[in-house]
Amino acid sequence: MAAPINYRHLYYFWVVAKEGGMARAAARLDMAVQTVSAQVRALEQSLGYALFRPAGRGMALTEAGVAAMAQADQIFQLGEQLPALVREAATGQGLRLAVGMSDGLPKLVVRHLLQPVVDETGVRLLCHEDEFDRLLGDLALHRLDAVLSDRAAPPNPNLRLYSHPLGEAPLAWFAPAALAKKCTKDFPACLADMPVLLPTGHAAVRPRLDQWFERQGLRPHVAGEFEDSALLATFGRSGMGAFPASRWSREELLADKGLRLLGDTPELVEHFYLISAERRIQHPLLQKLLAPTGSASAARRGS
Repeated sequence: MAAPINYRHLYYFWVVAKEGGMARAAARLDMAVQTVSAQVRALEQSLGYALFRPAGRGMALTEAGVAAMAQADQIFQLGEQLPALVREAATGQGLRLAVGMSDGLPKLVVRHLLQPVVDETGVRLLCHEDEFDRLLGDLALHRLDAVLSDRAAPPNPNLRLYSHPLGEAPLAWFAPAALAKKCTKDFPACLADMPVLLPTGHAAVRPRLDQWFERQGLRPHVAGEFEDSALLATFGRSGMGAFPASRWSREELLADKGLRLLGDTPELVEHFYLISAERRIQHPLLQKLLAPTGSASAARRGS
C-alpha cells in the first residue's frame, strides 16, 4: 500500500507551479527558497518521479509534473470552496446549486427546466453559461453540480459523466406581425418569402432544422444566425425575421403583440439533458429537477 500523500508538500509544489519558479513561490509563501525547494523534493521522493525540469533560466513541469498539477488543481480549488460551503451550511443560507448552461440552450427553456428548484425556499442558484465542452470539463472537476444541455455527453473514457433525460419539446415558428401580414402562402411555404433567423451549429437542433428545410423543398433567406437563443428571439421581435422557438417558450412569445405564430412543427423536437458527474444523483435539488421525469433511475452514461 502506497504511503499517503503529504498535502503540505503537494501545496508547495502547486504554488511553485502556479508562480513559475521557486523564488516567486517562496515570496508568495513568505518562506525561504531552500525550505520550499526541500518540500518539493520531498514530494518528488515520495512519488518516485521528478516533477520539474530546467527550462532556460527557469523551470518547467515534466510529464509527471503535469499529471500531478492537474490533480493538485482540483484538490486545492475544491479546498477554496470549503469555507463558503461551511458558512452557508452553518448560517442556514440554504442549499447551493451551481449549474452550467450550454450556450446553445434556449434561455426560456432553462427557466422552465430549473423552475422546480426556483420554487424552493432558501436556494442559492449559481448559473454559468459557456461552451459545452468547457462546461463538461468544469463538471468533471466538480466546479459545477450539473450541466443543462440540448445534447447528451459524448462518450469519453477520461470523463465519467452521465446524461439524464429531462424532457423534450417540439418547435414552433414565429414571425413579426408586419412580415406575417405580407405573406400570402400557408405555413411552411411562407418561410420562403421572408427572412429567417436560425441558431448556429452550437445548438443540437440546427442540423435537424437544415434537414427539415430540405424535406420541405425550401431554400430560406437566412438573415441571421445566433448562438444565444434569447438574442435570436430579440432580433426576431424587432422585425428582422421569422424564427423557431420551443413549445415551452410559446406563452411568453405570444404575449408579445408584435409577434404571430406561423405554425407548429411537431416533427422538429429539441431534447434536454441534465449531465452529472455521478450515476446516482445525491444532491437534493438535482433530485428535484429529475423527479418529474423519473429519469434518475434511467441515467445514460456518457462515457
